[in-house]
Amino acid sequence: MNLIDNEPGRDLGRIAALSDGVFAFALTVLVLDVRVSDVKSVHSEADLAHALALLWPSVIVVLMTFLRLALFWVGQQVVLSNFRAADRNLTWFQLAFLLTNVAFPFSTSLLADFITFRLALLVYWLNIVVAAVLLRESWRYGQRAGLLNEDAFSPVSVLNRGFFMAQGLYAVAFALCAINTYVSIVAIVLVQLYIALSPRTWRRAATAAHGR
Repeated sequence: MNLIDNEPGRDLGRIAALSDGVFAFALTVLVLDVRVSDVKSVHSEADLAHALALLWPSVIVVLMTFLRLALFWVGQQVVLSNFRAADRNLTWFQLAFLLTNVAFPFSTSLLADFITFRLALLVYWLNIVVAAVLLRESWRYGQRAGLLNEDAFSPVSVLNRGFFMAQGLYAVAFALCAINTYVSIVAIVLVQLYIALSPRTWRRAATAAHGR
């Protein structure tokens, strides 16, 4: 048995398993922040209805983040499915990517609490950008290190174009906060729905996942 193959950080299965746990945790924590803040002020059905109505910023931002995390989870699975092996450097890239996703509950809570503040939206947008950059760089590192499958999909025609298109759309969506943060949030949601529902995106993901 080759001892190098058993070196810590080389097991793709363990990276995927850890990722599943981290994403499950982040997705669960998101919902915990949606709650009636001032319970003592609720004394009637009308008070409760009013308190629930005030939760709409949190609900919208949480749903937006849930979709964003789901897209990152799918993207990571597609990327990992095209690796034949891992090494310590790739593992650290993936851990850094997971760290940015664990940070989403914070940036989500910040945006929900200060939904009209451009700075809160900037923090949220930067969270998306840094996570996307780390996932892309893990792929680029794997390509340089010879860790990809021989039949891995082309990073130039798929990953790079998809990355720059998505981040360009996100940048435009964020820039709309110059008009209003609500307009920007709606634009971000539309970008995410486009990425999630685009048939071309799913065809690429399916092709990559099945190695064809």
